[in-house]
Amino acid sequence: MKMQLPYFSNKQRRALVVFVVIIVLLQFVILIAKSRSFTNETANYKVDAATQLQIDSLKQLVLKKYEMQPFNPNFINDYKGFKLGMTTVEIDKLLKYRATGKYINSAAEFQQVTGVSTELLDKISPYFKFPEWTQNKKSNTYIENSAPVVLKNIDLNKATVEDLVAIKGIGDYYANAIINEREKLGGFVSIHQIDFIKGLRPEAVKILKQNTSIKVAATIIKVNVNTASKEDLAKIPYITSYLAREIVVYRSKQENPLKIEDLEKINNFPLDKLKIIKLYLAF
Repeated sequence: MKMQLPYFSNKQRRALVVFVVIIVLLQFVILIAKSRSFTNETANYKVDAATQLQIDSLKQLVLKKYEMQPFNPNFINDYKGFKLGMTTVEIDKLLKYRATGKYINSAAEFQQVTGVSTELLDKISPYFKFPEWTQNKKSNTYIENSAPVVLKNIDLNKATVEDLVAIKGIGDYYANAIINEREKLGGFVSIHQIDFIKGLRPEAVKILKQNTSIKVAATIIKVNVNTASKEDLAKIPYITSYLAREIVVYRSKQENPLKIEDLEKINNFPLDKLKIIKLYLAF
């Protein structure tokens, strides 16, 4: 015998749905009320004075340990400068100065460049840490366009990695970059070729020019720009295959042989390297 399910009219079904919805809403309200009560109890939790004192001491210890480690002021960023108490104007002056490739080597220079107050300088300068070689100078006073002091006179075409690393401010990375460039070029013909070594920062270039020279230029066979093929021109340092093709195309349109000044008229010619490139060319 089958059990017959009770029959509900439409009105009864609607009432049943409303009743279920009300129950669900009540459960939801009760859940929220309990959650708020727990949050308030947690927020109102208080520690005694002794515990709070220990917490504050630990905070100060962590902050002091983080902030007061020796640092090189040349590498202060916006966040670091703000934490030190510098204004945005003072930070911007430092970043603008560093963007020129120059370095600050004393607390006095730092104040002169940034304009920070003496009070702030006295507070943060004890933690300044400059490279040791900068502190061996006779004077730390900042002098614009001061004459470079030649410390050594190493032949850049004969220097070893060890010779270059011995120069203060030139580490293994720069030394190897210079040796690799020399091998690629077959030897330097001008000291200014180090200006174009990738990864070599302006301050490193300045140090190298103060301490090295090209005593004996590399022996090269000059290429006649008016008769050389595109392939031969592309072998010249700083001349790419594209530039070699442009030279040949420009040459073919001229009635007279090319002169050094004609190269300036060629599209995308690297004018900053023209003085060096012409050392490899014959006209």
